[in-house]
Amino acid sequence: MRILGIDPGLQKTGWGVIESQGNRLIFVASGLIKTKPKDAMAYRLSCLHEGLADVIKQYAPETSAIEETFVNQNPASALKLGQARGVLMCVPALYGVPVAEYGANKVKKSVVGTGHADKNQVGMMIRTLLPSCGQISEDEADALAVAIAHAHYKA
Repeated sequence: MRILGIDPGLQKTGWGVIESQGNRLIFVASGLIKTKPKDAMAYRLSCLHEGLADVIKQYAPETSAIEETFVNQNPASALKLGQARGVLMCVPALYGVPVAEYGANKVKKSVVGTGHADKNQVGMMIRTLLPSCGQISEDEADALAVAIAHAHYKA
């Protein structure tokens, strides 16, 4: 099964695609969708839409998963992230790709073994589980971790 993992962000959204064959995980691709803070919000959201649509068209995932957002102390930031996350959940649905949601602790636990792992631990485990991914950003590692969590927990 081909799985798209999404680490939502307004400025940088990480995405990662893996193949899950039984207990075997295979790295397919990963990347970032970036927007510019100086651009209008509507344009930034459309860039996220177009970027993720391109990923779906190119890699044809059968299912997808996105990380749930944590409660942010800054209401304006939380609202902006929520808008970005809404767009990023909508795109796979528009292409008929189911979308699952996982909390950060569940994602970390499925990859590292503990729900309170730090970014370095997650990145190290992603490079261990998917050695062909090479050098990737933290956002790409997080997206791949979401995809791996989905491979472990999917119904």
